[in-house]
Amino acid sequence: MKISVAQDVLLARLGIASRAASPRSAVQSLAGVMISSGPDGVELRATDMEMGLRVQLDATAEGEGAIVLPARLLLDVVRSLPAGVQVTLEHRASEDDLEVLAGSSAFHLRLLPVDDFPPRLPEAGDATTIQVPADPFIETIDRVARSASRDETRPHLTGVLVTASGSELRMVATDSYRLSVKERALETPVDGELEANVPARALQELGRIATAEGATEISVTALENQVVFAVGGVVLSSRLVEGRFPNYRQLLPESCEHELRVSRRELLEVVRRIGLLAQKNVPLRLAFSEGQVEVSAQTPDVGHAAETVPLPFKGEPLEIVFNPEFFRDGLESAETDELVLKLISPLRPGLIESGEAGEFIYLVMPIRLNV
Repeated sequence: MKISVAQDVLLARLGIASRAASPRSAVQSLAGVMISSGPDGVELRATDMEMGLRVQLDATAEGEGAIVLPARLLLDVVRSLPAGVQVTLEHRASEDDLEVLAGSSAFHLRLLPVDDFPPRLPEAGDATTIQVPADPFIETIDRVARSASRDETRPHLTGVLVTASGSELRMVATDSYRLSVKERALETPVDGELEANVPARALQELGRIATAEGATEISVTALENQVVFAVGGVVLSSRLVEGRFPNYRQLLPESCEHELRVSRRELLEVVRRIGLLAQKNVPLRLAFSEGQVEVSAQTPDVGHAAETVPLPFKGEPLEIVFNPEFFRDGLESAETDELVLKLISPLRPGLIESGEAGEFIYLVMPIRLNV
């Protein structure tokens, strides 16, 4: 098997495929990328057994076959080559290596065991596939994915619940401390239905790939315990998250005591500034009084910061305390400059809503202080 390809093309495609390789796996070959040549062309593959990537490579090939090489090493080698040079990759079976030639540079890279690499990655096959427009899908991922849990002991919360039906796309994520809900109307209705709890990591990788590919549409196929996305010349497959996703609608308060319209930009700038003094797990305090809110934080041995923001608050003073990162995330994820901030009491969750009809909802739990 001999492959010829431009350096910039190979670097870009390897950069995508290698993100699914697993350098910490006990199976050595899972730290690698498979290069295969066959009747359908040249393809790069990588997987950590949770997420897999198949990436088409625009290259000229002689012969057929498949080899596996260390993904990080191969990527570093290709990155080090002069831009625009033509690269030749030749499998030398007798030496059990890959010869990489580019100009006067020559590398001989030892192979990883090909038999230890999964022979197939999940494919859509004959299952029902729906097409969704790329831009709203990517945007919706960006709004909600950061609310998914990173705690592997609660795997059912590490995903994003993705539903699409008719002209509506919705994604929901929660780590039990905050909740993001984003609904988006689609200009072109989808032909079919989708409901899947997809790992947040897989969706974020999909967003990066779709952006890099300049995609206008994404194909989505939900299998029994897998989901397969196709965009451009890349197929991303992922295991679905096991366990039932929480009934998020039960978490949303039916009413609130205070409903305040605020400038997202102004409040976010203040939260970012004051948050610099919220270190070592120190919370962010919001003290509401007539016509204003004071945002403050104090870290022992570091310092104290406070700033007042005018807003239309009326009634008895209210102080509520949030995790500064979580509250900032909600402000950053909102999509319009004017927000609706809904509050009930110091011990009940706060809500951030944006959009004309509240298409984006962010719920954040307060912190209960001992003093």
